[in-house]
Amino acid sequence: MSTTVLQQHIHDDQVVIDNGILQLTLTNPGGNVTGIQYNGIDNLLELHSPINIIGGVWDLNWSEAGSSGTRGAFDTIEGTIFKVIVENDEQVELSFARTWDPHSSPTSKHSPLNIDKRFIMLRGCSGFYSYAIYEHVEDMPAFNLNETRIAFMLSMDKFHYMAIADDKRRSMPLLEDRSPSRSQQLAYPEAVLLVDPVEPEFKGEVDDKYQYSCENKDNQVHGFICFDPPAGFWQITPSNEFRTAGPLKQDLTSHVNPTTLAMFVSAHYGGEDVVIKFGSGEPWKKVFGPVFIYLNSVSDQNDALSLWDNAKEQMRKEVQSWPYSFPASEDFPHADQRGTIRGRLSVLDRYIGKEAIRANGAYVGLALPGVVGSFQKECKGYQFWTRADDQGQFSISKIRAGDYNLYAWVPGFIGDYRYDDAITITTGCSIDMGDLVYEPPRNGPTLWEIGVPDRSAAEFYVPDPNPMYINRLYINRPADRNQSSFVDRFRQYGLWERYAELYPNEDLVYTVGESDYCKDWFFAQVTRKTGDNAYKATTWRIKFKLDNIDQAAGTYTLHLALASANSSELQ
Repeated sequence: MSTTVLQQHIHDDQVVIDNGILQLTLTNPGGNVTGIQYNGIDNLLELHSPINIIGGVWDLNWSEAGSSGTRGAFDTIEGTIFKVIVENDEQVELSFARTWDPHSSPTSKHSPLNIDKRFIMLRGCSGFYSYAIYEHVEDMPAFNLNETRIAFMLSMDKFHYMAIADDKRRSMPLLEDRSPSRSQQLAYPEAVLLVDPVEPEFKGEVDDKYQYSCENKDNQVHGFICFDPPAGFWQITPSNEFRTAGPLKQDLTSHVNPTTLAMFVSAHYGGEDVVIKFGSGEPWKKVFGPVFIYLNSVSDQNDALSLWDNAKEQMRKEVQSWPYSFPASEDFPHADQRGTIRGRLSVLDRYIGKEAIRANGAYVGLALPGVVGSFQKECKGYQFWTRADDQGQFSISKIRAGDYNLYAWVPGFIGDYRYDDAITITTGCSIDMGDLVYEPPRNGPTLWEIGVPDRSAAEFYVPDPNPMYINRLYINRPADRNQSSFVDRFRQYGLWERYAELYPNEDLVYTVGESDYCKDWFFAQVTRKTGDNAYKATTWRIKFKLDNIDQAAGTYTLHLALASANSSELQ
């Protein structure tokens, strides 16, 4: 650990913290990050970007109650009250708070929330932590919280190499390459075709920030590498407890600009169902974070790419350290204030066998009480998830005190499990749920099945992209469908338009017993493009033959397991 003493310098317009490894500069009392000095680089951040993000900011998007859609007014969260919470030889914690003014104009851009942003620097630590406490109290009006995050815009001159996974690392186009003079906008503003990029290697590629999204459960570390001097900037999220909508909710990571994000609430991939809607005077408080901004470096430029491996190792250390012992807010419970739950889940499918089957690989989690499957839309509370082992045994630790339902689903079986009774977690508790049994919805034996009910469309046919619209990161994906990198083939731009090319005259027809869903079932049911901005609905047909019809059995039932649905109608 560094022997350098933590230093703090408070000025009228800024606050500077220095631990001898890095120097962090924040506005006073706003609490926006305007400078990170590290490894001989005066500032890792970009302060002259033509886009909205400057430096590092907490922000949110909100709209009035009753509003439809998922977008409203952006609110860059500027503190109005600065306080030093902790200052000693080992730690500095700063608060930049903003209290909502009930007498503010109805047209105010400030959301009706009390927000306290915190920044922590530790002695000998190559980085800093940030978290925030959001609160809605009884005198506040109803409103919708569409999105909130912490965002960093990195130096455009320095950071050109992005890493979000072992198989998703690459040099990135420049922000300038997305300008109208160098690119062509595609079906939506975020997607552009690079026509005349500064670096010719990117010519003909599509750039789209949504291509770099990933599921909550996998979104733990991502960022950028600078090669001269070799340094890395990494966003590390050590826990998913404060994220929304369960472990399979997808969200943004890092992308061109260069920008790196910690998304806490968003409607991405979920639409209005995952917008947080507050009633008038509804009491609510939630802690988002802490997340860790980790900085690393090497002396040899040839070893710069090893910074990604080091960042992953640091991520594992942060996960092991969760919940952190150093945040000073009483709203962040430490390890001894949390509880544990364990049990074993089995599946009893009477049409497979009389004996229960161990729920191998089941997803098991706690979320606010609700109906079966409600965790997928739940955004106000905390969630805690794990995977069961091959015997169906599960254990979830470090759970905040409160009332929860236990939810689960088992890959390979349709439907959701919910334990009927609410579960109360108290400080230091250890609850053994014993043996739990999930009975999937059944109306009779299975006559035929297309695909696997595992909340993914990875087993279906994902076409090659139109060669005019590729992202080279996702070409030459492995043929092994069991590899995670195969799954990301669907992130290529414009695959929905390939359907009309593959089925030019009639819609998809699948014949049970003859067709192969890996080759013959398109991964998404989409509309058919018939012209410029013209589309029509598609009708797929499934042909099957029954040698015998059991009249006594009554009605036959078709079960559909939808991996996702957005802006669509199923009839």
